[in-house]
Amino acid sequence: MSVSNIPTPRVTVLRPPVNQSDIADGNTSVRPRLLIVDDISDNRAILTRRFQRRGFDVVEAECGLTAIELIDKESFDLVLLDVMMPGMDGIETLKRIRSQNSASVLPVIMVTAKSESGNIVDALELGASDYVTKPVDFAVALARVNTQISRKRAVEQVALVNEELRKANLDLERRVEERTSRLIDANQRLKVEIADREESQARSQYLAYHDSLTGLGNRLLFKEQLEEALKDVSITPHPLAVLFLDLDGFKAVNDTLGHSIGDLLLKSVATKLRDILPRTDRIARLGGDEFAILQISATQPGSSIALAEKIIEVVGQPSSIDGHDVTVGASVGIAVAHPGNMNTENFLKSADLAMYSAKSDGRGTYRMFDPEMDAIVQARRLLERDMRTALAQDGFRLFYQPLVNLQTKKVTAFEALMRWQHPERGMVPPSDFIPVAEEMGLIVQLGEWALRQACAEATKWPDGICVSVNLSPLQFSKGNLVSSVMSALASAGLPASRLELEITESVLLEKSERNITILNQLRDLGVRISMDDFGTGYSSIGYLRSFPFDKIKIDQSFVRDLLVDEGSLAIVRAIAGLGVSFGMITTAEGVETEEQMRCLNLEGCIEVQGYLYSRPVPADEIVGVLASLENRRLLDPRD
Repeated sequence: MSVSNIPTPRVTVLRPPVNQSDIADGNTSVRPRLLIVDDISDNRAILTRRFQRRGFDVVEAECGLTAIELIDKESFDLVLLDVMMPGMDGIETLKRIRSQNSASVLPVIMVTAKSESGNIVDALELGASDYVTKPVDFAVALARVNTQISRKRAVEQVALVNEELRKANLDLERRVEERTSRLIDANQRLKVEIADREESQARSQYLAYHDSLTGLGNRLLFKEQLEEALKDVSITPHPLAVLFLDLDGFKAVNDTLGHSIGDLLLKSVATKLRDILPRTDRIARLGGDEFAILQISATQPGSSIALAEKIIEVVGQPSSIDGHDVTVGASVGIAVAHPGNMNTENFLKSADLAMYSAKSDGRGTYRMFDPEMDAIVQARRLLERDMRTALAQDGFRLFYQPLVNLQTKKVTAFEALMRWQHPERGMVPPSDFIPVAEEMGLIVQLGEWALRQACAEATKWPDGICVSVNLSPLQFSKGNLVSSVMSALASAGLPASRLELEITESVLLEKSERNITILNQLRDLGVRISMDDFGTGYSSIGYLRSFPFDKIKIDQSFVRDLLVDEGSLAIVRAIAGLGVSFGMITTAEGVETEEQMRCLNLEGCIEVQGYLYSRPVPADEIVGVLASLENRRLLDPRD
């Protein structure tokens, strides 16, 4: 879209009420004039309201282009500019402002997220006067705005004084005494302004290189320290090591006890880490619950391994935080740099990869960087890219496996199972791509697609046959599940009674009250709800009391050992009994032999599912499966 076709953005000018005493004194121009640029109206509104209360004259602009146009037409004391905006972002807007206005004429303070340190550096290099981070601490923002405006007005005042001095020279004899007095006053004010500016610059420098919560160095300082250390690695008697540390279980602390407790925990962890490090080591908080340590004068890899083990031990000790007993763990990644084989970015990336490997291997441990980790990450990124492409290009398909009633020998439902036919990899197993989709958040889109597709294809089956669709816990927490189900049923014209939704107990483990509310809303639609993989979790029986499931599905691990393991048989018998007690259908998964089927029938299972009846098949083969199973039923001598 060309610029001429873009609709003219809305500009809001908000002026505070004029103080009558100011009008009487002829001093109405003293209010500082502020331009707030942010594409999110709520952000602008909050800042506008708070600055207006402090006596600012505020103008809002919802994009960079509008800001440039306003600056060309009007005069402002300062611009508060958001970095991340659609279209012309904050960095490009800053470039255009600086092409016409110097920092002394028009100060610009950037608003950026803490994780966007690169944007901060770019903005400062382009002439940004200062920055504040999101979420905006208004007290800090107000102080920095006032500092910049004071600095601007100091420059203007100096210019005014100099002009007055020039005029005084024209009438030197008559104004010598007056000029001298004025010059002394001006110089005194200038000294005060310079002292204030130096103090402000020192504070800004500190904030630019340190984490405001823990007092540790930040990512920017750590990178500079690492760059300096790598320059000397060729003459250092021992190679360098970087340890990346991420807290295990920190999110749960934030979610359950609140962010204030989480902040206190981070400060406590920072103190613990600082206490166990020698003076030669460097430590930084990179953001969130991530920390980094630079070991300089130590024998590697022994010293870094010993430190990682100490970190895991110390961080894992229980802490009392504001009256709460809090326990978290630590996953540590280690990268060692030898002369000539590592630059700063690769070094940090290697430690980061090792840390994620430690998390993947069970958390609460450490891992040394191995080049194979990078290959794994690249393969993972390629898989993620291909999954997004497949979703956009209808590369996924649904296969269906029948559920058979043991009494009637008739098919009661088909379970929809997702399949991915990759153009190069071939058929990718769900066990490979479903976990990745959940980690990416792509499972919500895949789940909605599966719902729509399954409901549409089920309309072609006989009326008495249902379709069963598996749900991910992320569809409860990240998606709009009830609306998605309603939309899928309405679009296909499928009665809600013919749709079964399968969940695992993890849905009830997280935010159970909210998720049970969603399940009840789905039940109110007429949809059936099944508990999948029953018996494999820790609280399965308790969940039967918390929600009236229509069906419980016995995990195939118990069915597989049914005939050779008394424990599996006892579990199947118990689950079947529970189903009878709670009035729920019991379905056994993974049935592959006649002997398993007969045993399950004797134990009271109502339905079975497995290769004994059919492998999962594409939708166009369902008619054949139904015909085959019907012939089998008619030929069964036991009927």
